Amino acid sequence: MKVKVIPVLEDNYMYLVIDEHTREAVAVDVAVPKRLLEIAGREGVSLTTVLTTHHHWDHARGNAELVRLQPGLAVMGADERICALTRRLVHGEELRFGAIHVRCLLTPGHTSGHMSYFLWEDECPDPPALFSGTLQPGARPPPPPLSSPGDSLSVAGCGWRLEGTAQQMYQSLAETLSNLPPQTKVFCGHEHTLSNLEFAQKVEPCNDHVRAKLSWAQKRDEDDVPTVPSTLGEELLYNPFLRVVEEPVRKFTGQVAPAQVLEALCKERASFQHTSEPLQPQARALLALQWGLLSVPQQK
Repeated sequence: MKVKVIPVLEDNYMYLVIDEHTREAVAVDVAVPKRLLEIAGREGVSLTTVLTTHHHWDHARGNAELVRLQPGLAVMGADERICALTRRLVHGEELRFGAIHVRCLLTPGHTSGHMSYFLWEDECPDPPALFSGTLQPGARPPPPPLSSPGDSLSVAGCGWRLEGTAQQMYQSLAETLSNLPPQTKVFCGHEHTLSNLEFAQKVEPCNDHVRAKLSWAQKRDEDDVPTVPSTLGEELLYNPFLRVVEEPVRKFTGQVAPAQVLEALCKERASFQHTSEPLQPQARALLALQWGLLSVPQQK
């Protein structure tokens, strides 16, 4: 299994997953379809399926054009709001593409229909992979950022909680994703590693794993190189949203119950984002309109 990391838009990632024996390929979160097809052509693969983590425009906006350019393509996801959806998936469903197995993991919080995808090959020494879209727990930020930091699980973070409860987000992170093998490679939806680690350092200033990862990420940023993937085992060492039962994280939030710790972290992360990365008013208004926080005036 080969994964092509494709940076698009301002800070998004889309992915091309290739079965190197059959040359069949699956795309994850198509935002720029022509670029995807160009890379697929260069790799000499047959693109058969699109897996979409959630319906937001920066993860699903390319589906319709891709289907137009390549008729017969299957577009899969858990939310009927996903553009050009041809098959709705459910939690626990398993798919297969060549030798690649896919387990669909419903991870609500960022959106109610957010699906993460766990991929592996039988009898293969390579570690499995998790495509987590936007899992980064956050209360609805005031105002929201232009894109959500990671969507579900990201490097050292996760996605804004736009739909659902803190308990649902906690279950998505702690019960669904944290129980996967620690060697699992995490491919997230956004490049927000640097700001995520800066926040993680605020939460746990004495965490040596945070300090080392931040130094590494700063060098990657200087070289303009992606920081994905991380591994799930690494995330458990420095991602505060996966460390809600650890005493330093509880102390930072002033909470004890895991879901309440997570809720407090989300609010702190939103405030940190707003302070360190303010948006222009036009960007705030555009995102608020896309997420339904503003209504469109009715025509008279």
